[in-house]
Amino acid sequence: MQDDKGQQMYRVLKFGGSSVADATHISQVLDIVEAETSLGQVVLVASAISGATDALLAGEGLDALEQRHMRIIRRLFTGAERASAEEEMRGLFLSMKAAPAEERVTFGEIFSTRILERKLRTDGISAAWLDSRKLIIKGSREATVRNIRAAVCDVQVMVAPGFICGTPEGGVSTLGRGGSDYSAAIYAAALGAESLQIWTDVPGIMTANPRQVPAARTIPSMSYRTALEMASHGAKVLYAPTVAPAMESGIAIEIRNTFAPAGGKTVISGAAPDMMGLASVKVDGRSIITLVGCVDADTAVRSLKAAGIDPKSVKADGAGNLEVAVLPEVEVPALRALHRTFFETLPQKEICLFVAGAGAVGKALLELIDRSAQSVLERTGKRLKVIGLGRSGGYNIDLSGIRGLSTPMQGDYVDDFCRIAPRGSVFVDCTTSETLYTRYEQLLRRGINIVSSNRRSFAVPYVEYASMHAAARESGAFFRYETTVGAALPVLESISRGTNSCEEVLAIEAVVSCTLNQILGAYDGRTATFASLVKAAQDSGLTEADPRADLMGRDALRKLLILGREAGVQLEASDVEVSPLIPSNLGSVSLEQFYRALEDMEPRFREAVDDALENGCRLRFVASLEKQDDGSYLSGIGVRAVAPGHPAYHLKGTENAILVRSSFHPLPIVIAGPGEGALQAASSILNDILR
Repeated sequence: MQDDKGQQMYRVLKFGGSSVADATHISQVLDIVEAETSLGQVVLVASAISGATDALLAGEGLDALEQRHMRIIRRLFTGAERASAEEEMRGLFLSMKAAPAEERVTFGEIFSTRILERKLRTDGISAAWLDSRKLIIKGSREATVRNIRAAVCDVQVMVAPGFICGTPEGGVSTLGRGGSDYSAAIYAAALGAESLQIWTDVPGIMTANPRQVPAARTIPSMSYRTALEMASHGAKVLYAPTVAPAMESGIAIEIRNTFAPAGGKTVISGAAPDMMGLASVKVDGRSIITLVGCVDADTAVRSLKAAGIDPKSVKADGAGNLEVAVLPEVEVPALRALHRTFFETLPQKEICLFVAGAGAVGKALLELIDRSAQSVLERTGKRLKVIGLGRSGGYNIDLSGIRGLSTPMQGDYVDDFCRIAPRGSVFVDCTTSETLYTRYEQLLRRGINIVSSNRRSFAVPYVEYASMHAAARESGAFFRYETTVGAALPVLESISRGTNSCEEVLAIEAVVSCTLNQILGAYDGRTATFASLVKAAQDSGLTEADPRADLMGRDALRKLLILGREAGVQLEASDVEVSPLIPSNLGSVSLEQFYRALEDMEPRFREAVDDALENGCRLRFVASLEKQDDGSYLSGIGVRAVAPGHPAYHLKGTENAILVRSSFHPLPIVIAGPGEGALQAASSILNDILR
């Protein structure tokens, strides 16, 4: 595309290692690039895939690195094109291993860009690969400009490796770590590009590092000078030398987020204001925090003192910035204190959330957050921001906040959330997954808090349950799952608080199966058969997908395991004697056969309810745990006839009741109330997030 003077219009897009880390992310990059081709000829500059440069520098894990590239190729290509791409990659790795040790590090960008160029051509986009080793000559601007202009060809996309360059003597060198940004600026300046875009994993340059300061916000525009100061003082988003070529050519730099293309961005230009920002770097055993564009030392010192932090030195640097030295141990609290003072209009804590699961509970939670966010802020000073949402079709992550459902990303949302989310964010598991718990430790060790309503995650073998809690203690992250038993009832917190204060639980009786409580409460042996009540519960969505899971006590077993473990008992599923309402052999027949068998069992159910009514009792499905004289615990689950004096006697519908007898409270403490409902569960989840 040409401008109104007939000049070719160039757009230079640079993508970092996280943006090309795997096949899914590369596909997102190519979607962005393809959209840009409608606006002009594109120069695509890319880094090596994440971790590649470190592996090449260390000379270790090279076989594993080759396999990572092969996996990307196998995902992106098929048939003969795949075979050709694999053959080329094997040849490149052989060349790398044969190269002098000091040149091996230059191959990472060659690996990634050869894949990108080939994939563009495969997708029908005309593309050519530019060898930056021959075009960018270190220390020779004139030769570099001449080479780049001569290399331009008539294709939609020219793909060039970042970071690497040549020497005047014909050798190979690099532009330094982070040099891919610089490479892009060099190409843009040489071609007089109308657009220079640096695509990374955050929505522009922010007032502070969002991993350290969750309340950090994107700075929409800033001057070249401010961007250079931010980069020079430790801000990681932009490589400092990048600014000079763009500034000299008057080309605006856009900092954008690969994973949220339509989200926030920062535009750096000569016309932009000098915005303030925070950056930090460690020097000689101290953390130097720079307030870029601010020299208000008195306010800075007051802010730190109020947070209990003693700055070791505070001085202006002569360039309009204030440098504050603190001990590394208090760097993050110091950054947050300064950010509150200089960038936040209200004293508040921002809580970033990733909600996994868009079923009834997940939807209710999102609606509750949306409806109550302002009142929560006013009451607690905590600002809720949903930055991630995972559902069956994929997931979305946007540090600036999820605003409606956009096209979902594909990949590993736990990995992406761990990589992008600020420490202290909250991962909310509203799924019924039986495997997601295996990722909890990864989240916790990354400093991400977890709130879960997924009881399957806690009915796992005790060693796995204990390991998750150990990870939470070691990282300082909180790990809460109150809704796994009793929905909104404050059951687990009551038990764990007592246990933590040396209160020994002697017995627990729990009517916690909402399904069976409703069925048994409605069954009198006369007005409807037991089988018809089960079918009605299934049709209304009250039971598990297969109602036999409820009748065989699986749901009650999960809840009893959680209750017992919160009481300090190392309870395993094999320790619990379960007396199901149906024979185990009915678990393997079809649902139609199951319901016929259930009708055949009607006399047995009627006899049980008649016996209970004759004795003035009612049937309840009770999970129990009781300490024995020898110190062991006896646990069981089954139908029991309860007398009028028992708290479970008066339960209605899906209500739950939990009775706890302890060394401090020999008379049972009773917690009873609604045990079912998406809104109730969402309310309890929100309470776990906020407390």
